Amino acid sequence: MGRIGKLNPLFSETNPVDRDITSLIYEGLTSINEFGEVVPDLATGWVVSADGLDYIFSLRQDVLWQDGFPFTSADVAFTIRALRSSDFPGDAALRDFWQTVEMQVLDDYTVRFRLVQPLASFPERLRQGIVPVHALDGAPIATLDQHPFNLSPIGTGPYQIETLFSSSGQLSGISLRVAPNYRLRPEGMDGYAIDRIVFRTYDTRGAAIAAYQAGEVNSVGYASGERADELREVNGMALHTSVAPGVGVLIYNWQRDELAYLRDQRMRLALANATDRENAVMKSMVGRAIPANSPILPNSWAFNPAALYPEPNMDEARRLMEAVSFEPPPVEEPESEEGEGEEGTEGEESAEAPPPVEIRRNFRILVIDDPEIASIAFEIAGQWNQLGFTVELEQVDRATYLARLQTGDFDTAIVEYSFTPKADPDQFVLWHSGQAEVGQNYGGMDDGYLSNLLAQARIDPNGLHRKQHYDAFQEAFTSRAPALVLYYPIFVYATDLRLQGVQLDFISSPSDRFRTIKDWSFSDPQ
Repeated sequence: MGRIGKLNPLFSETNPVDRDITSLIYEGLTSINEFGEVVPDLATGWVVSADGLDYIFSLRQDVLWQDGFPFTSADVAFTIRALRSSDFPGDAALRDFWQTVEMQVLDDYTVRFRLVQPLASFPERLRQGIVPVHALDGAPIATLDQHPFNLSPIGTGPYQIETLFSSSGQLSGISLRVAPNYRLRPEGMDGYAIDRIVFRTYDTRGAAIAAYQAGEVNSVGYASGERADELREVNGMALHTSVAPGVGVLIYNWQRDELAYLRDQRMRLALANATDRENAVMKSMVGRAIPANSPILPNSWAFNPAALYPEPNMDEARRLMEAVSFEPPPVEEPESEEGEGEEGTEGEESAEAPPPVEIRRNFRILVIDDPEIASIAFEIAGQWNQLGFTVELEQVDRATYLARLQTGDFDTAIVEYSFTPKADPDQFVLWHSGQAEVGQNYGGMDDGYLSNLLAQARIDPNGLHRKQHYDAFQEAFTSRAPALVLYYPIFVYATDLRLQGVQLDFISSPSDRFRTIKDWSFSDPQ
């Protein structure tokens, strides 16, 4: 749902409609494969310095822009220069990142990037679509978001603009056709039986389904799992599914002294043993999500299938609890403050001692006001009540929910983390102990071993070493139970049954559904 805004990869990330269309028109130096691995695209490859700070990319020399100009390092330099500019009118986070990266053109087909600190996921950042310098050079960076180019795009990708459609004074669609210059490249010489694609936009999903039923369109864009049932009822429609780029997790608030026992690994393992996560997910979110064990997506190159939580075992949970202390944590003695009087006599003031902490065995699970997520929390609460806790649900609206996560105002909470648009498995901002204030480690999880594994995986550019770090991270995550991974949401793409060859694999954003478009065709199913 939505409208066409700016068909320019510098500005498309915040608009799913623009992102879908630009993914077919433009290319980056890199892309991702069916496992989420970064692979060359406009680059032929890259080398990394021993300290992980310098990346030298070699560029393809057989690529033409859709208007016939050759693609060179000058186009890369212009794109990065625009993103780095203090006048860049797009996403501030995008600008802030690129301002930390230095770029140097070595020759027409070689560029070097210099980082301020090692970042193994850097090659994925170069999935960023490249724009043509010859079409935009000389335009003020501050007004690039208003440039006519944004509705007359020129890329290097497999499809190029043919026609824009409007209705009631608004853009309502666009027609793309296979780019003749792309056909000259080895990867474009065969396939692409779908030689024209028309995108039409609608304000509601109901309007999009009605358009499908009227024969105006042959597919309906991304629908989350909870909408799948209404799509299944539409005649002649096939549903293609994959794991959506996200994960649902129950997190603990490690920073509440009255729940200090949640910092004890034995207590968290007891709760893990007491939780029938699979049953709770399958009972509550059928068709919308699947049960999960790892915070890393199951179709990612970094996924470790051997990392598993214990099977539900209430007896083992009670045994583990026997070693858990429910005494208040020790109170640090306040330091006295000396005034101007004689030492140890007048002028010496004692800081007021903090009130004693009262450990409580009643707590709440904070959830967003979503019936299916609330249902999971209700199931878990019932299981934990069997351990002698009093567990209740706290459902709040989205704004309140987000505010309370940010301020740490919760006992436990179910959080659905979104990874869009990143494919890299780096989850440093979610679980590293240093991210409690500045990242998304909302519960202040503080596990030094896990933090070290994440830090090592984040800076090591060697893919084999990173896989080892992430394997260990996932095994430790299930054995130490710092949080409970619950589910992966489902990604759904609905198409006409006659559209053949659609294959969904690793999804980092909805536009990844077009990764196999080269193999699509339109014919009667066998």
